[in-house]
Amino acid sequence: MKVVIFAGGMGTRISEETETRPKPMVEIGGKPILWHIMKIYSQYGFNEFVICLGYKGYMIKEYFMHYYLHNSDITIDVNNNGVEVHNTNSESFKVTLVETGFSTKTAGRLQQVKKYVGDQPFMLTYGDGVADISIPDLVRFHQSHGRIATVTAVQPEARFGGMVFDDDGLIERFKEKPKGDGKWVNGGFFVLNPDVFNYLKGDMMNIMWEDDPMENLVKDRQLAAYRHTGFWKPMDAMRDKLELESLWQNGQAKWKIW
Repeated sequence: MKVVIFAGGMGTRISEETETRPKPMVEIGGKPILWHIMKIYSQYGFNEFVICLGYKGYMIKEYFMHYYLHNSDITIDVNNNGVEVHNTNSESFKVTLVETGFSTKTAGRLQQVKKYVGDQPFMLTYGDGVADISIPDLVRFHQSHGRIATVTAVQPEARFGGMVFDDDGLIERFKEKPKGDGKWVNGGFFVLNPDVFNYLKGDMMNIMWEDDPMENLVKDRQLAAYRHTGFWKPMDAMRDKLELESLWQNGQAKWKIW
């Protein structure tokens, strides 16, 4: 089963990093967050990826074109331009990089990769979110309900903690950041049957996947939710990047399941 990854957005809410590179190339622990996402899937044997490029997509192409050398010990003979590779830590990724347009919305990007995913079920996620999700459990859930699409539903952490105080206004205790407020949101990590492309007809260039296509799937009762209660974190803003980096450096990166 192939994995499609949206990697074409500009990432304007983390512009401190994305002025010089696409958001999926922002690094956590010295590796692009895109690599972290791919490692989650690869851990479970899913190594074929179709990446939807847009903003500064050439940087993602260059990363994978030189991936082997970046992850190897090499000796370079400058005199004759010879390169000797001693060993490598490269993964067994097979990556198809698709130019889907600079300003194309997510539905248009997905529409354009139809020929690369073929007529089999495939997975889809965003190029900026990580989780300790069990991909095999997600796939089994999708196969069990017989609908066209499955989305992973998550409950994000509240941004702030809270305080509890008595009737006199004296603080009794502080509360940690609560895990959501009972609300479930789209966490990515989709599983889709090829029939999903019937919901991507016509000009989709200015349509978000999360709008008309997903809403029409809901109307037709063809979208199911796989509830993930473990770790999930999107890199929406600089504070998220710093939090993910801190988790990685302190050995608390729960998405590191490999």
